[in-house]
Amino acid sequence: MQWRIEEKGFNQEKIEFFGSKFSVGNGYFGYRGTLQEYGKEQLAACTLSEIFDDNGNGWREPINMPNGLLTKVYYRNKPLSVLDSKILEHTQGLDLSAGKQYRQTTLETEDGKKVTIEANQFASIDNIHLLVMEYSVKAEAAMELTIQTGIDEEIWNINGNHFASIEQKAEGAVSGLVCKTLQDSKEIAIGQLVKITKGNGTVTNDDTDITFALSLQPGETFAFEKYVAIGKDTDCENPWESVMAFCSEASDTGFETLLSKQSAAWKKRYDSFGLSIEGDEEALQAIYYSYYLLYSSAPTHTDKVAIPARGLSGQVYKGAYFWDTEIYMLPMFAYCAPEIAKNLMMYRVHNLEGAYEKAQEYGYRGAFFPWESQEKGQDGCTHYNLTDIFTGRKMRTYFRDKQVHISADVAYGIWKYVTITKDKSILLEGGAEVIMECARFFNSYAYFKKDKDRFELLDVTGADEYHERVNNDAYTNYMVWLTAKITLEVLDFLAKEHPDHYQKVMEKLDYEKELPEVKEMAEKIYLSKPNQDGIIEQFSGYFKEEDLSIEELYSRIIEPNEYLGSPVGLAVNTQIIKQADVILLLSLLSEEFSEDVKEKNWAYYEPRTEHGSSLSTCIYALLAAKIGKVDWAYQFLMKAAKLDLLGNYKQYLGPLYIGGTHPAANGGTWMVAVQGFGGLEAVEDGIVLNPHLPEHWKQLSFRFVYGEYICQACMDSKGISLQVEADTDAPLRVKVRDQVLTAKVGENYFAL
Repeated sequence: MQWRIEEKGFNQEKIEFFGSKFSVGNGYFGYRGTLQEYGKEQLAACTLSEIFDDNGNGWREPINMPNGLLTKVYYRNKPLSVLDSKILEHTQGLDLSAGKQYRQTTLETEDGKKVTIEANQFASIDNIHLLVMEYSVKAEAAMELTIQTGIDEEIWNINGNHFASIEQKAEGAVSGLVCKTLQDSKEIAIGQLVKITKGNGTVTNDDTDITFALSLQPGETFAFEKYVAIGKDTDCENPWESVMAFCSEASDTGFETLLSKQSAAWKKRYDSFGLSIEGDEEALQAIYYSYYLLYSSAPTHTDKVAIPARGLSGQVYKGAYFWDTEIYMLPMFAYCAPEIAKNLMMYRVHNLEGAYEKAQEYGYRGAFFPWESQEKGQDGCTHYNLTDIFTGRKMRTYFRDKQVHISADVAYGIWKYVTITKDKSILLEGGAEVIMECARFFNSYAYFKKDKDRFELLDVTGADEYHERVNNDAYTNYMVWLTAKITLEVLDFLAKEHPDHYQKVMEKLDYEKELPEVKEMAEKIYLSKPNQDGIIEQFSGYFKEEDLSIEELYSRIIEPNEYLGSPVGLAVNTQIIKQADVILLLSLLSEEFSEDVKEKNWAYYEPRTEHGSSLSTCIYALLAAKIGKVDWAYQFLMKAAKLDLLGNYKQYLGPLYIGGTHPAANGGTWMVAVQGFGGLEAVEDGIVLNPHLPEHWKQLSFRFVYGEYICQACMDSKGISLQVEADTDAPLRVKVRDQVLTAKVGENYFAL
């Protein structure tokens, strides 16, 4: 596979896009893929996980740190950079094998001399506090240059400054800053240590600015390594002392050794993924790139955070954690890195209190999980998220109030994690309580219609956000039904296997009187059934909305960035939807519906779906693959997989910037490749493999974990082979299409 993704030539208009495309990260922080001479105008940013701040404007977002890699070259007191100089050659790229960004640029001075700048930088996995860079300048003629490197305090922020104070520090070879946030006085330190590795120059230090005065001979190169460390008081007792130690240790270790460790760490990650495709290098690279982006934002070090909706590529969407986590990102980690999957779910467990508070705020019982969840589980979503592009007025939206399906998604995520990993300990660590309280919330929220003898969910917003405040959204109702069903299964498990814990939880939550209502909800909630044409109505009254083509809807647009959804958007009173909704339901609960129903609904809803969200195309691809629409599935897979490679996504909702990477699409890409084309599904008593490969894929191979079993599946037109390893002699039940196998550990199985 081609591990390098690169762009040749400089394009001013793509600075923002490349900043996302070439980003590096390690779950502790993300550093945008900007060039070293860039500042806040070019959206250079180092975005921290876990630390949020509201500077008083009501918009709480993650912290962007001062830029520790700012480096500029000057000739005759004028900057030499892609922004100011004549560019002879320029390459910027990302080496996926090491999670490393690189650049090589040859510039021409005003008097015709050539200077070549090369740099490599990465966010360390071995020590998640480290951002490491090597930087060199080569002169083709005798010349005097000045290089300045330091920590740039001019920070790009979407919604203003977040530091109450910034204190300069310098001890020994390490200089840096100690910053305190406005809202919570959180302390974060950033330190730097620079080491010359080639050439000589006069060095001067001015606070956090380090200047090299160089007199280079023809062909001579000057190079240095830079070690930047970040520490915050959530995990460092003394952030400044910690970053000094991290910088010194990194300098002693050296760039090459750190890079070697980085490559080994990424190899281990890719090995756990274990995916290969024969016959499609383009798709293989795009899938690996998606995996790289998602893993770069994954919390390997803590279970107190999840993965933000734009990863760690910036402050977009307030750095919040959405239902994307459970539905789109969790499956890949559950199958490939269960320890990270558990971190993601334990984040929800730790923040049950925040869900209680939100339910109480709206007058309900139980756990109402936030649409935009932040570090303590509080809802970061404001009531006025959008601005009317015509009037300039703020618009009231109901993302925060009406997306009640989030609680069902959380319950589903915990259940999915247990089904795949067989790790039921999470239920004893608080997972059971989360599921039970989600069911209690829906008992509190639902309306019982006596004349119809059923529960209904009124005034909700489903997955399709173009239609807010609808009744009986099919996706929401089915997921609520599943929550009730899961709750009963979990309580049955606890009663049989852990009776003491069962009794403790039932008493703690006062759940005995809740249990009959949960059972009744499971039996009597209204579930929209296919009509005479086999179509499930997305919500009550959906079929009465104006039925038109997407092209006709687009012809009515006046301003390019106008929002099409509620409260007054063009799509609101039409059947045009933003993203997969009924199709998401059919993908997640596939076993509940016939193949005919799935095919008819895919054909009905796809032409009416604008795919205005990065959560959409991967789900249409997933269901298409499952029902054998392989050509369609491949087309949509490539749209999802190449979304962040090509930048084919919306950058604005009205005037609101929403650029950055797309972790949900990244996770969805894995789902399509492995669960769609590979046909993998974990069930209670084993696994299912029902592949539908694109015709030009000669072979698909992937690794996955199911409980204590580590499996490598390989499939082609001739059949499927499966190798199973585990520390048990118990065989694994495998269903391949209609054939049931009992796979013994250590043996290789082949099925037609």
